[in-house]
Amino acid sequence: MLEGQVAVLSSGFLSAEESLRLLNGMKSSALFRPDQYSYLLYPNKDLPTFTEKNIIPENFVESSVLLKTLISDNNTDIIEKDIEGLYHFNGNFNNAENLKQALEEISAGPYSDLVERDRELILDIFEEVFNHKAFTGRSGTFFGYEGLGSIYWHMVSKLLLSVYETCDKAFENKANEQTIGGLLDHYYEINEGIGVHKSPELYGAFPTDPYSHTPATKGAQQPGMTGQVKEDILSRMGELGITVEEGQIRFNPKLLLRDEFLPSTRSFSYPDVTGQMKELKLDAGSICFTYCQVPVIYRIDHKQGITVNFYGGESKELQTDKLDKETSLSVFNRRGEIENIVVSFQPERLK
Repeated sequence: MLEGQVAVLSSGFLSAEESLRLLNGMKSSALFRPDQYSYLLYPNKDLPTFTEKNIIPENFVESSVLLKTLISDNNTDIIEKDIEGLYHFNGNFNNAENLKQALEEISAGPYSDLVERDRELILDIFEEVFNHKAFTGRSGTFFGYEGLGSIYWHMVSKLLLSVYETCDKAFENKANEQTIGGLLDHYYEINEGIGVHKSPELYGAFPTDPYSHTPATKGAQQPGMTGQVKEDILSRMGELGITVEEGQIRFNPKLLLRDEFLPSTRSFSYPDVTGQMKELKLDAGSICFTYCQVPVIYRIDHKQGITVNFYGGESKELQTDKLDKETSLSVFNRRGEIENIVVSFQPERLK
């Protein structure tokens, strides 16, 4: 199931190269659903029809003296033979406990010795026929909700976050460029497969509305705010490269794409720390977001550094990608001292 791949990626146990092999394998596996360009919770499979269930292979029956004797005696407490010559366990059995109870009941009569001899064998045959130990709940037996053939969007967002973490670790450990490039390709592809980036026709609903899952034969289903939101926010913060290190805010984007920067001037409206609506004019080649309600402007420039603009006209220049602790504390505490923060990046820093 997709939880397993997400767990091992997030664990940090795999190297960058091993993570890339895992992601490549997932893309070419039954987990990948090309029509939605995303990943299933559980690989799809063909389930047996009703008439194909509860059939005991003849060689299993032949291996048990008790079963053969019950058939010969036309005793249907445990097993019966239909008009087509197929063998079935009693249709009233829900599980192995029902079978154990039936064996206990017939052991009080003439079948006592045979029950003693074949009890474990028949229980093993029962498990072999129904394979209850492999039951994985709705993911392996249902077709709606988060069942077979369904994409469970919360888990896809968890996958996206785990791949971001993998990419970040690969940068930190200075993995080779080919490996990092492959991991980034998977990140961008998984991100593009999430609903908000799709057309309503493909998504089957309004793309900006949260939905739980997408079955194989329908559009997005089960509307409502899902846990997916928090993973998407964390992934986006990762793309923007915002971290806090020893009380200092750092701006170090490694996954941010150059085509996200504005091609022309635009206005950006936002509520400041007092709740008042403000407006910023953004130049071409910039992007803006708020952090603790303070506008942060990323700008493509030939120089690199941070400009902190305070209310009242003062500013502070930092030739680094980190805010100092005092300025970071002002942001965290929402003191209302900072009008905006401008972070300049050289073009080669962006993808």
